[in-house]
Amino acid sequence: MEIIKSLFDFIMHIDVHLGEIIRDFGAWSYGILFAIVFVETGVVIFPFLPGDSLLFASGTFAALGHFNLPLLIIVFLVAAILGDTVNYHIGHKVGLSIPENSFIGRVINRERLKIAEDFFNKHGGKTIVIARFMPFIRTFIPFVAGASRMNYRYFLMYNVVGAFLWVFICTFLGYFFGNIPIVKDNFSTVLLIIIFLSVLPAIFGILQAKFGKKNK
Repeated sequence: MEIIKSLFDFIMHIDVHLGEIIRDFGAWSYGILFAIVFVETGVVIFPFLPGDSLLFASGTFAALGHFNLPLLIIVFLVAAILGDTVNYHIGHKVGLSIPENSFIGRVINRERLKIAEDFFNKHGGKTIVIARFMPFIRTFIPFVAGASRMNYRYFLMYNVVGAFLWVFICTFLGYFFGNIPIVKDNFSTVLLIIIFLSVLPAIFGILQAKFGKKNK
């Protein structure tokens, strides 16, 4: 419970905590950001780590001169592409029939995995691009793609396109708008809006699937 509380505090006050990371670790902050994005996208049991909000907040700090923007973009791109690639290969190796008594079987959220699987089956390869902007779902989609034996070359193409769009849009939004007084003074509210807009497609997908079944 304490871990969840601390994680929620980190996400909702990521501007404060990111400032502390920069202060305490200096240039090593790039490595910490790389690790967070890589684990959030690459390890299927950690879908709750910050993604969109971290990119947005990092862009905000880049505008203030705390990060070199081109280097920051490269760090995020490499982390996002490698993360999805690792996740794909984990899915390819493990498959969707995960024994419940296995380590992954015990910690993975099967309900979210099923949502990701249905989303992938409906939208195909473009799901990998769309899912980049959907917290939780983006962590499971590469896993599902690998488990479904999607052609790796196609996966890699969608992976790279999705990573570019996700990193550039979220980081540049923070870079250009994060330090506007009304945004800066209501940073937590802005992050909540970003998170809400990110999960909206997943909510619509769940509702559509639920009511679609009832209408059959």
